[in-house]
Amino acid sequence: MAAKKAAAKKAPAAKKPAAKKRAPNASFMKEMTPSAALAEIVGSKPLPRTEVVKKLWAYIKKNNLQDAKNKRQINADDKLKPIFGGKKNVTMFEMTSLVNKQLS
Repeated sequence: MAAKKAAAKKAPAAKKPAAKKRAPNASFMKEMTPSAALAEIVGSKPLPRTEVVKKLWAYIKKNNLQDAKNKRQINADDKLKPIFGGKKNVTMFEMTSLVNKQLS
């Protein structure tokens, strides 16, 4: 009886192919020209969208425009109001879509 319960050998697990590094999306890297209102904050020369958002966040943090209680809310100052469509505050997710409308 012990012979029947011989340990079954498992086949080694198939190896997964090495994970490829994600290539950056070309549309994010395309340089875009900011509108006049956005140029006051990020500069007037064409920049990729990723750089525009980085510079915008640097401006927000430098001027302490994040809401103290809810860090996802951005409070607009005089320079940001035209970019935010006249709104006093927006969420960080809403901000990216509003900024995309300011790029051409």
